Amino acid sequence: MSEKQFNQPLGGNEMPRFGGIATMMRLPHAVSAEGLDVGFVGVPFDIGTSNRGGSRFGPRQIRAESCLIRPYNMATRAAPFDSLQVADIGDVAINTFNLQKSVAIIEAAYDEILGHDCKPLTLGGDHTISLPILRALHKKHGPLGIVHVDAHADINDHMFGERVAHGTPFRRAIEEGLIEPIRMVQIGLRASGYEAEDFDWPRGYRSLAPLMAEVREQLGAGPVYLTFDIDGLDPAYAPGTGTPEIGGLTVHQGLEIVRGCRGLDLVGGDLVEVAPAYDISGNTSLVAANLLFEMLCVFPGVEYRS
Repeated sequence: MSEKQFNQPLGGNEMPRFGGIATMMRLPHAVSAEGLDVGFVGVPFDIGTSNRGGSRFGPRQIRAESCLIRPYNMATRAAPFDSLQVADIGDVAINTFNLQKSVAIIEAAYDEILGHDCKPLTLGGDHTISLPILRALHKKHGPLGIVHVDAHADINDHMFGERVAHGTPFRRAIEEGLIEPIRMVQIGLRASGYEAEDFDWPRGYRSLAPLMAEVREQLGAGPVYLTFDIDGLDPAYAPGTGTPEIGGLTVHQGLEIVRGCRGLDLVGGDLVEVAPAYDISGNTSLVAANLLFEMLCVFPGVEYRS
């Protein structure tokens, strides 16, 4: 019986890094999630954005910048492509004129992905997209734990009267029972607000300090979703986003948070709110691509080289 062959990123000595098809990490493109352990998925959606638009272009630019990432994690010794079958399964075809229809389209797309027992790693898109993804994951796994990295709590009750937007997904998710509040941590919250209660609501659900050992203990053995808003980082490192806030995390702290999720039962993750037009250097998308690779490296089943 032949040994299973795992997909590998296209190497820089096989094709120049500025050439080839722009899939995530230059992995093969798959038309469905069948046979995959993990699938990179783009959701080019920014209808829920309240300030600067443009995160609909995030997935494409993240893929372009991901050509610089090599298959082995030299810092952690993770070798994800030696033990997981991974591919880029393309973008969800959202309805760019209708938020509610798009939310339903996203949920249905993730129902299909999860039906193949494939774990999704999502390239956003604004943070609205986490809600339909969590709805799909809840059908498969039940209530989820959450590691949420962000400058904003995203627990507004409404935005301009709308109950679904990029500032509301985690209030809706808790109200719908998609998340176990005691197993939710939020890291990087800062900035100004509209009233004193803006951060009191999540505190009442026991948000935790960014100590990853404590996070792992708190989240325990159940299924966990990792959602990383790029504006959790300081705009000095990631200016290409719609709602930048000063005083944020460094890139190294972002890496430590993601790497600290090793050992959790991760069932999916996303990286959202990259708006490439506000960073012509491409650095924000490059950081995003690397954080997605780091997320892949802490998924269950990844081999580590000694």
